[in-house]
Amino acid sequence: MVQSQEPRFASALSTEPDSALAEEQVVGRLCADLAGARPDLLAAFVSHHHGGAIEALGPRLAEATGARIVLGCTGESIIGGDREIEQEPALSVWAAALPGCELRPWTATASMDPDREIHFAGMPDVRRPGEASILALADPFSFPMDRYLRRLNEDLPGVPVVGGMASGGMGPGQNLLLTERGFESQGAVGVVLEGGVEVRSVVSQGCRPVGSSWVVTDCKDQRIFKLAGRPALDVLVETLQALTPTDQKLFQQQPFLGIAFDPAKSRFDRGDFLVRALQGLQADERALVVADFPRRGQTVQFLVRDAASASEDLAQLMQEQGGGALGAEVGTHSAGALLFSCNGRGSHMFETPDHDITAVRTGLASDVPVAGFFAMGEIGPVGKSNYLHGFTASVAVFRPRD
Repeated sequence: MVQSQEPRFASALSTEPDSALAEEQVVGRLCADLAGARPDLLAAFVSHHHGGAIEALGPRLAEATGARIVLGCTGESIIGGDREIEQEPALSVWAAALPGCELRPWTATASMDPDREIHFAGMPDVRRPGEASILALADPFSFPMDRYLRRLNEDLPGVPVVGGMASGGMGPGQNLLLTERGFESQGAVGVVLEGGVEVRSVVSQGCRPVGSSWVVTDCKDQRIFKLAGRPALDVLVETLQALTPTDQKLFQQQPFLGIAFDPAKSRFDRGDFLVRALQGLQADERALVVADFPRRGQTVQFLVRDAASASEDLAQLMQEQGGGALGAEVGTHSAGALLFSCNGRGSHMFETPDHDITAVRTGLASDVPVAGFFAMGEIGPVGKSNYLHGFTASVAVFRPRD
């Protein structure tokens, strides 16, 4: 194969239930669109319908395409082209020839000692943080990605991490992570990209703030006791009573709290918060229990999420950040994108089919190759740190580095 001096991307989707035929279809399309370029990186996302054929899928794709590195996983629903395939067989592959870019694959596992301390084995090999991005896929039942990301934020500040948690399995061992060497049923796999191609992220959390913003004045672990010196539960009840009936219903169905990541701001919009679920209330202490570890002095605000807000948020972010990441000079095959959407989105949230992939492709302002899957947790940066999200659409946009 001839290696061009410019990056080249391609993607292919098959909904053929016969696994061998599905692989043949996607490989043929990839090779045609790559126009003789050998892929340095191939991403593959496959539904559980393909059963035992998934175990050796990574090595077979590597051999058929000449891909040096394969990264992939099983997904409850699969994204490819301009479609989101739910509850049906699907195989989506995406390939990138990346001259001038160094790629280093990595794997990681987690273990717990007798004192219930978690230890990680395996870290991404980042040598030039200013030119590095990390792709990561993991099994949600065996790997505490939120804690791993905290470690990466400490060790590799400012390096973006984008990806998702494998989905479709109902318990440990049922999700598979794919590489060119075979498969893993636990832990995490990924790749570091450094040099000639940059990865820009778009993270759409899809919530809008309601009520006023508040400063945390007393908290411990995941509990917030006081907001601006008042019992946190009292603030929540007061905020809820002041909402419109529609927003009251939304908040009662799925209550969220936004944690502002820029303390210098005095006014906040939806993009200024890290969205976290409210997990419970403690009436005796008038406290809120949050799916995070808030700190004193942080600003927070209650949030609601609905289909309209999520749709508007993704469309706006893709227009502002996704299309802007490409630029007019970037052609169809010289840029690409990976989409990691929450498995609670799709038809569970939107009446319009293929919602997220349509918004992504529209925002990219170019017919770039896209692939992805519906994840059991999405990975992406908010502000200067990386987080594990829920109900989010996380997009990695690849383009030549300026």
